[in-house]
Parts: sequence; structure tokens; C-alpha cells
Amino acid sequence: MKKTTLFKKLVLDEEILILPGAYDALSAKIIEQASFKAVTLGGYPTSASLLAKPDVSLLTLTEMVNQARYIAESVDIPLFVDGDTGHGNVTNVQRTVRVFENAGVAGLFIEDQVFPKRCGHMEGKQVISTGEMIAKIKAAVDARRDDDLMIMARTDSLAVYGMDEAIERGNRFAEAGADIIFIEAPSSIDDMRRVCREVKAPMSANMVEGGKTPILTAKELQEIGYSIVTFPLSTLYAAAWGVRRVMEELAKKGTTTGIMDKMITFSDFNQLVGLEEVRAIERHYYKELFELTKK
Repeated sequence: MKKTTLFKKLVLDEEILILPGAYDALSAKIIEQASFKAVTLGGYPTSASLLAKPDVSLLTLTEMVNQARYIAESVDIPLFVDGDTGHGNVTNVQRTVRVFENAGVAGLFIEDQVFPKRCGHMEGKQVISTGEMIAKIKAAVDARRDDDLMIMARTDSLAVYGMDEAIERGNRFAEAGADIIFIEAPSSIDDMRRVCREVKAPMSANMVEGGKTPILTAKELQEIGYSIVTFPLSTLYAAAWGVRRVMEELAKKGTTTGIMDKMITFSDFNQLVGLEEVRAIERHYYKELFELTKK
């Protein structure tokens, strides 16, 4: 089954789809090995991992697509990615969809923020008009070559114009052809229930540790009415915490021996990245060569 078809099925299944966020191919591999069915890549973790900069539109489309391609090639599960604002107007949106599709993603979202955008849980956001976003959604839908490629429309209008506007936009974006709707950063469970009740489309929740939205379990979110939940920053935050902790230990004691129980070590890491599989391929293709050298 194509990854796009599989991802679409997972979105439309009765059980909520949990999408942990990767920040690179290694974190995506760990997510896959933890038996998750799909993975997501956001602009926030990509900007942080590549540039050590915040999510304020510093990444180019090319940088984001390259990171997506590395992940898509490293795992067998579907990858859903952040298309930001579409990187421009309707023609830019169409190119964004096509290059991501060529990179092997199973879906992507575009949002209605004004460029340069901000992380959805930051203050001071601005949004484009509903009509301009509808044009972008239609352009995105028309640009995809695979009809199973899922297009999500995200609105950040809740923080700018309030809940009524966000719900109206969500429904209009679905009518324009978006497969999934994402109303960013509701601040209460009541608001989360309302958007799922009033927007007539599969809905996506976003669990950002320390963000504006209450952190709920996947089961709780499914009961509210969400079809997808992303945990976009959990791996990034865990990695940053772990590296900081180990470096503090090394700086203080001049060795890591006292904290090795918090680290993966050489042999386990080689297993994680598939060293033995690589060696098996080498042995297979060099078999005749090795036999000749023995004679």
C-alpha cells in the first residue's frame, strides 16, 4: 500500500492517529521503532535542529524539503509535514505541494498566517484573509498528483479574531477541499470540544508541552472528537534536555561515566541505526570478491 493511501486510511479510521514529531531522520527512526504508525515533521523542530533558531520563518522551502526527504527515506511509516504558509502566494503553494510530494511525504498542511509566521503558541500572530487562504487551499489540492496525499488547512485566527471566526474559517477551508482542519491553540477543553463539534471535517489536535492547549491523552482527545493528535516537540525537548544534562555532568566531572545509565551506548546505537543490515548488504554483494581473494 502506498504511504499516502495508508496515511489517509489512518486519518479516517475510528481510532485517533498519534503523530509524534521528529526533528531529523534519527528521531524518526526511533519513533518508528517505538511502533507508531506515522510521524510528523514541523518547522519548529527543523529550525531548532538545523539553525538553532526559533520558529519565525527563517527556514527556506529547500531546507525543509531536504529534511523531509531524509526522514521519508529513513522510515517505512508515512510522514506528514509542515508546509508553513505555503512559502508565498498560490503559485508558491503549488510548488510547495509538488516538491514535498516528490520528497515522499504522505501529507502536509498550510496555514493562514501572514509571512513571516510564528509558532502557533507564540503571541503577536497575524492572519491573511479567508478568501486568500481559500485560494491557497484550492491551489494546493489542484497541485497534488496523488489524490490520496492529505492536505490539512491550519488556521491561527483563534488568537486574532476569536473562536467564531476560527470555526467559520475551518468549515470554509473544508468546503474548499482541505481533507483535515487544524484550529491552532485552543486554550480550554471546552473550546476543543466546540471546534470538534462545529467544524465538519476530520480535526487535528496539537499537544505542545508548555503551550497554550491543555495536554490530554490520545484517548481523551478521541472522545472529544479529534481524528489526529500531534506531539510535535516531544522528541526535540527530550533530546535538548538529555544533551544539556550529559554536558553538565561532563563539564562538572570531566567524564560521562556517572551518567551512562541515561545514555544509549555504542553497540545499542549501532543496532538502532542498522549497522548489521548494512554489513549484510556488503557481504551479499562482495561475496564473489571475497571468495576470489581467498584463492
